[in-house]
Amino acid sequence: MANPYRVYDELRREAPVSYFEPTNQWLISRHADVNALLRDRRLGRSYLHVATHEEFGKQPEPDFQEPFWRVIRAGMLDVEPPVHTRLRRLVSKAFTPRMVESLRPRVRAMAEGLVDTFVEKGGGDLIAEVAEPLPVTVIAEMLGIPERDRHLLRPWSADICGMYELNPAPEAQHTAVRAASEFADYLKSLARERRQAPGEDLISALTQITELTEDELVGTCVLLLNAGHEATVNVTGNGWWSLFRNPAELARLRADRSLLPTAVEELMRWDTPLQMFERWVLEDIEVHGVTIPRGSEVALLFGSANRDPQAFEDPDRLDVGRADNPHISFGAGIHFCLGAPLARIELMESFGALLDRAARLELRREPTWKPGYIIRGLHALELAAEA
Repeated sequence: MANPYRVYDELRREAPVSYFEPTNQWLISRHADVNALLRDRRLGRSYLHVATHEEFGKQPEPDFQEPFWRVIRAGMLDVEPPVHTRLRRLVSKAFTPRMVESLRPRVRAMAEGLVDTFVEKGGGDLIAEVAEPLPVTVIAEMLGIPERDRHLLRPWSADICGMYELNPAPEAQHTAVRAASEFADYLKSLARERRQAPGEDLISALTQITELTEDELVGTCVLLLNAGHEATVNVTGNGWWSLFRNPAELARLRADRSLLPTAVEELMRWDTPLQMFERWVLEDIEVHGVTIPRGSEVALLFGSANRDPQAFEDPDRLDVGRADNPHISFGAGIHFCLGAPLARIELMESFGALLDRAARLELRREPTWKPGYIIRGLHALELAAEA
């Protein structure tokens, strides 16, 4: 868990396509293959638009999970065209580049306020006190979640995302179902209020799109919250831990703030916040002479692809000025991250505020990794800070 990159190196060299029996998946580890398969329409995030569970040799999900999947499959992430095409087009109307860019001054002010508080008290847990509050507050403000309710969002999101880990424990499954149900009920109530008295927020905008069903509106909001902050939180924590392990690059970034845009991209590449995305094989495919039959599941190893020497020069070296950086941390193809522009703004403002307003940042203790594999992040990042 602490360092999967040695294993990835071995996979890329010796077994770029390998079957992994414990999870019944085909592991794909090279950048070119991962990139191509993300764009290949013979694969999908779901197979339910072309086959039943039984036709794919899968057991139907247990009945208790139904509330979870009703929420998740009403959003665009876990569906395929034509439903995905329609949902993404509708949501994109509300989630425009102009709207996202208009948030930059507010994001900057929030980042500076969080960092000032963090520095004034001499530091603390950077993840809990800066990395989490910033993107959660931004997406909550975008959605129009009342401030009194925002403390509910991060726990709901963390519990829902527990279902995305490999073979989640029964307790984690029940927790995810409960969180999805509670969040859905909350959003339905809020959407009904906004439909009658719309404001300037994203939920209000979505309620005015008559083609969206209530379930689709809820699924979209859940997706925007989860995707809108989980990865950003972990890029911040993983990124600062990466810089502390590479002090020359941190010094270089402190000395030249113009490197911030390339540094953010490099930190997303070097220790990828989402290590793996899965796809179902809808038609037989062949990768490096290996036939992967219809009904199989492929595990696209983003963390490995982002360290592939065929795509990156000296890939194990952190280089905050790396100009040629085709990382795939935001995905590719039709499921490319809709929120990538917002994530980049949040990360630029967060890292920039810490560099500008904390003249000294030092580790208090070495951090430990959370036990999840797919979503890669630290339990905490305890720092001492001085202005």
